[in-house]
Amino acid sequence: MAEADRPLRVVFLAHAFPRSPDDVTGGFLLRLAGALRGEGVEVVAVAPAGPPPAGAQGPGPAASERLGGVAVRRYRYAPGRAERLAYAGEMHKRAATPGGALALAGLLGAGALAARRAGRGADLVHAHWWFPAGVQALAARAGLPLVVTLHGTDVRLARSRPAARIACAHVLRAAARVTAVSGWLAEQAAGFAPDLAGRVAVAPMPVDDLAFHPGPGDRPRDELLFVGRLDRQKGADVALRAVAELRGQAATLALRIVGAGPDEAALRRLAGELGVAGRVRWDGQLPQAELAQRYRRAAVLLVPGRDEGLGLAAVEGQLSGAPVVAAAAGGLLDVVADGQTGRTFAPGRPEALARTVEAVLADPAATARMAAAARRAAAARFGTTAATRAYAAVYAEALQERKRTARRRLGAAK
Repeated sequence: MAEADRPLRVVFLAHAFPRSPDDVTGGFLLRLAGALRGEGVEVVAVAPAGPPPAGAQGPGPAASERLGGVAVRRYRYAPGRAERLAYAGEMHKRAATPGGALALAGLLGAGALAARRAGRGADLVHAHWWFPAGVQALAARAGLPLVVTLHGTDVRLARSRPAARIACAHVLRAAARVTAVSGWLAEQAAGFAPDLAGRVAVAPMPVDDLAFHPGPGDRPRDELLFVGRLDRQKGADVALRAVAELRGQAATLALRIVGAGPDEAALRRLAGELGVAGRVRWDGQLPQAELAQRYRRAAVLLVPGRDEGLGLAAVEGQLSGAPVVAAAAGGLLDVVADGQTGRTFAPGRPEALARTVEAVLADPAATARMAAAARRAAAARFGTTAATRAYAAVYAEALQERKRTARRRLGAAK
């Protein structure tokens, strides 16, 4: 274990770590790493090189830098034009091409070497996502206790292929501690490795409860809001179809879509086909400050995604005082308790979403009570302080387990 006179040294290993202070990609990792200093933990983040954030000018992020006081080390894994696996949210799709497969092999190997270098003098490795970070951590053979956190996309990968399921189970069994950001993900992990049932701790990532808050009480809430990547899993198509089904007062509200992704062109066509194009506003990706303003204007935040690992947009909306209507599926059930901290609807059912939105707007008093309760619950569970202390405790447990294992081995050798 670390000496008492120095901080605990932890290596964060991830395939996506913010490339600037304002980069939303992996922003929760930077938030956690920075806040851990207050718990006596010093983090070095190891992540792949890649292009600059959307809208940024110039070259990609530096090989070595400090963001928010956190040391970040980035490794090269392919020729510059081929380094497109990370940060785009399409790693598994791009890796399926011949060139992408070569880049993935480079990413796994270079990441393992970078993790090994960063691990010299460290006490513990924290791999975010079992793939690729967990695989890299095992390949690094750094001899350090390993904590693995499941975030959602990695679990969907394991569910998609038998070989991935086997590899995931191997990584999880090798870890000193496994955490998941929701109860649903913890259950999924137990399905891959039944011997881990009851051993996967639920520990959400921190959400910025200073940036996301309700703001002035007299601010109008006059639009519907969707926030998320524009792909099939996040369900923007369900939101658009629900808008076409709305009746009465709800039918007068515009839908604002914040996000970008591979399905944007198809979603714009769908809005035209449904006859709601004039009621949809497309914002693209927004900086955190602007996103917070959108939440504060939302009459209802629509969160229709399937198999969400957690649903950070729902948590951010709750902290901002937005009424949330979410699909009753995945990690969203950890965030939204129907009738208490928001409303839920049957996943993939636009008509059910539309009727639920109408009910929320028709009862403003009950909606205000739920929104207030949701904000309190979100702050208590997902606020930076609570989440950071939970992970500091996980690290302490992992290190204690290492000491117990060492004592058992010593006793057996005598």
